[in-house]
Amino acid sequence: MRLRHQFELLQIIRNYFLQQGFLDVLTTPAVENPGMEVHIHPFALRSVRDRRELPLYLHTSPEFCMKELLAAPEEGLDRIFSLSYCFRDEPTSPIHRSQFLMLEWYRKHSRYEEIMEDTEGLIEFALAQGERRKLPVRTSLRGAKLVRKTMQELFLEELGIDILAYLDTGSLRALLRNFPDVPVPEAELQWDDYFFLLYLNKIEPKLSRYPLVLIYEFPAPLSALSTLKASDPRVCERFEVYASGIELCNCFNELTDPVEQRGRFKTQNALKKHLYGYELPEPAAFYSAMDRGLPPSAGIALGVERLLHALFEVENPFYY
Repeated sequence: MRLRHQFELLQIIRNYFLQQGFLDVLTTPAVENPGMEVHIHPFALRSVRDRRELPLYLHTSPEFCMKELLAAPEEGLDRIFSLSYCFRDEPTSPIHRSQFLMLEWYRKHSRYEEIMEDTEGLIEFALAQGERRKLPVRTSLRGAKLVRKTMQELFLEELGIDILAYLDTGSLRALLRNFPDVPVPEAELQWDDYFFLLYLNKIEPKLSRYPLVLIYEFPAPLSALSTLKASDPRVCERFEVYASGIELCNCFNELTDPVEQRGRFKTQNALKKHLYGYELPEPAAFYSAMDRGLPPSAGIALGVERLLHALFEVENPFYY
């Protein structure tokens, strides 16, 4: 695909959100805290002139800055999106890059079900616009509809296992003994590590048979910064979408309790220190915004290069 067409696709994404009443916002890429996720590693900044280590990192996501915007009630920023580069210190692969385009959008006074509708609408809009412009839409996605499944349903269908019956680390580790082809280290792991060993080896490879699938209601230990479901606290309110077997995005019904957020950050930071030998400073500006009050909100992060590859079979998007 020509580079011009790739830039046209970025404009298609922007056009979709502008038509839905969203505002295109900017966030600073150099921040005091780049993100909370344990297994995502940031790039730290230093001065080339005098080699000083700076108290700044390149953001791994604009999440904190965008939530700070949502928490500014006088600004009226209820629907916002950002399409810009993010940075993560991880090995390069066909679907991983240290510098990549991230699309994030947030809805204030909304729940994640509305983000589900946004995501489905975006994919349909991008495919329709791509076909109108005679771009190479992936054959398997022509006329495809988004299928929705809970994580519990997936495990029951694929493995005959109710994953919600294994929410403690010991029982999940014991369950993995039933799968000798899943490599389990001798060292003790966290619950989410055991989960992803099972999920990535036994569930994710089978998702390619769905042209488009949305997986929601993850087990509660994977809550990160999402809320727990009020009617069933065994699950958290988050979802991911796969297209052609490629994970595109991750959505949270956002946690807005500042006390709970501080507690989760301390837990995650301690685990990062234990696993990787470093920790991150507290996100003071983000905490300050949360203390002012963030209304119920939902948000999502989507990898743009992955989207272009999954929908239009673009190889090495924007590499020139």
